[in-house]
Amino acid sequence: MARAFLLVLDSFGIGGAADAAQYGDPNHPDTGSNTLGHIATACAKGDGDKDELRSGPLQIPNMDRYGLGLVAEKACGERPANLNHGDEIDGLCANASEISKGKDTPSGHWEIAGVPVPFDWGYFPETEPTFPPEMTKAFLEKTGLPGILGDKHASGTIVINELGEEHIRTGMPICYTSADSVYQIAAHEEHFGLDRLYEICEAAYELVQPYNIGRVIARPFIGDSPANFERTGNRRDFSVLPPEPTLLDRANEAGREVISVGKISDIFAHQGVTRKIKATGNPNIFDATLQAIEMAKDGDLVFSNLVDFDMHYGHRRDVPGYAAALEYFDKRIPELEAVLRDGDMVILTADHGCDPTWPGTDHTREQVPVMMFGPGIKARYAGSRATFADIGETVADHLGLAPGKHGTSFLNA
Repeated sequence: MARAFLLVLDSFGIGGAADAAQYGDPNHPDTGSNTLGHIATACAKGDGDKDELRSGPLQIPNMDRYGLGLVAEKACGERPANLNHGDEIDGLCANASEISKGKDTPSGHWEIAGVPVPFDWGYFPETEPTFPPEMTKAFLEKTGLPGILGDKHASGTIVINELGEEHIRTGMPICYTSADSVYQIAAHEEHFGLDRLYEICEAAYELVQPYNIGRVIARPFIGDSPANFERTGNRRDFSVLPPEPTLLDRANEAGREVISVGKISDIFAHQGVTRKIKATGNPNIFDATLQAIEMAKDGDLVFSNLVDFDMHYGHRRDVPGYAAALEYFDKRIPELEAVLRDGDMVILTADHGCDPTWPGTDHTREQVPVMMFGPGIKARYAGSRATFADIGETVADHLGLAPGKHGTSFLNA
């Protein structure tokens, strides 16, 4: 029986979204954003060089031979710099467009798992204060907190450096949002307490529901000054459930193990997951994925999210860091290949873009690459897919699961 290992390179877009003009700042829409293409161009020009971190053209030959350069060219009309493998590829590949209305993490992942999001999420305005006063008042009454800090759109690491010392001194949590449909709460693990942070996040989750906010995220950190403040791996997401049963639910109902790695379980509100492996940082998440593959039995699904691409490099507009992370991941692909057995399929894809060369710090509306490989997987280009749901349906087809309603398998098409 088959096994499937689905790895999401969070934010690894390839440009070319037909509806990009509808997203982004009205004065600077996402039209022309291209995470992979712009990183590759920057590296070719030397703008991706950084000390001893990396230098020179982008080097990702393993993903290239599985079709990355080809699908990027199909998506946006131009092959990224230094992706020169050609059209004779080693994997089953495609470029996929998103039909969900958001360009956020849950929408992308749910659509990958066969369930597009047809509704509009709620978002907080870019004002200060950003949260409705009546919601903040109810939050303070419900939790007994003396107040909140932040109350604005912010980068998580920047706002912790800015307000972390005041938070420790006053006991007031740091509450902020982003361009995503999210309410985030940062608090010190020791001074404030991890369990207490989770408790106030649960309270906040109830209060944001009337505003159609998708997630409340607990953002614990440690340290005693901006010089050493650091977010920990004890993040927890309190998420809305997907609107319909996903690929995970179908696998679970069929008696299969669904092993989540990283933040996947949180993204799906723990729905359909049978075993969860926590890990933080791309190297640890890759290690944990190999561990999950070793655990997986015939018919099982391993689902991993490599968050650093988005969190550390896309949002922070760090081109050299993003390039180095891609090169690190690519170098480890042979480790995946080495553990595969007959009937296995690896799927490499993404949930949205986050072009580190684009203005602002938001996600970007882009197509995503789909690269599938494993013993017996027929290598070819499977065309432009109209929805990420085709990814989930191809996985379902491979695992022998009942088809869903929203996508089409391209396993043997």
